Amino acid sequence: MGLCESTLPQLGRTLRPQEKDILRYPLIIFVVGGPGCGKGTQCRNMALKYGFYHVELGQLLREEAQRSTQRGRQIRDIMQKGLLVPTGLILDMISDNLLSYPKIRGFLIDGFPRELEQAKEFERIVGRAPNIVIVFDCSMETMVRRVLRRGQVEHRADDSEPAIRKRLETHYTLCEPVLTFYQQKNLLRHILAEEAPESIFAKCCSVIESLL
Repeated sequence: MGLCESTLPQLGRTLRPQEKDILRYPLIIFVVGGPGCGKGTQCRNMALKYGFYHVELGQLLREEAQRSTQRGRQIRDIMQKGLLVPTGLILDMISDNLLSYPKIRGFLIDGFPRELEQAKEFERIVGRAPNIVIVFDCSMETMVRRVLRRGQVEHRADDSEPAIRKRLETHYTLCEPVLTFYQQKNLLRHILAEEAPESIFAKCCSVIESLL
């Protein structure tokens, strides 16, 4: 990635003590799964039902990529190649979003962490782990089919089939250490995402209500 690596931050900004205090009390729920597993739809449903704030990492990155700035162009190039945006930038975007809602009862952070470094950096920067990590389990065939359909509807440049397969390969390679990290903390909650949306949502609700 060359230029991108040298100009985009690799480490996030550590929060000040008063900022960490703000994020000590709300529920923080990470939601992970490959592109097209349906986590975005379910996060929006959960946010609406429980009054949580939905931090959609993919959307944040796409919005930044559309800006006609050097950083925006670099992010756009990275995403179109199916590569990962540097951890420091992602952590700064997430922490800024969380701190913008100091009164919220909970956060659903959709599409994070994507690699082990991000998981560890979050705890260093924010000073705490998530309450739980929801994992959407879905076959590669289902995810490719869903993302291709989504790309046709939404005209998203990063939803071409080569980019999708590259993103899925990257996801599977990087995801296993993340899952092991949280399994050791007993934070993983697996949800089979091949079923009807209503069935998946009911399972999500059971997980959320175990925390309330």
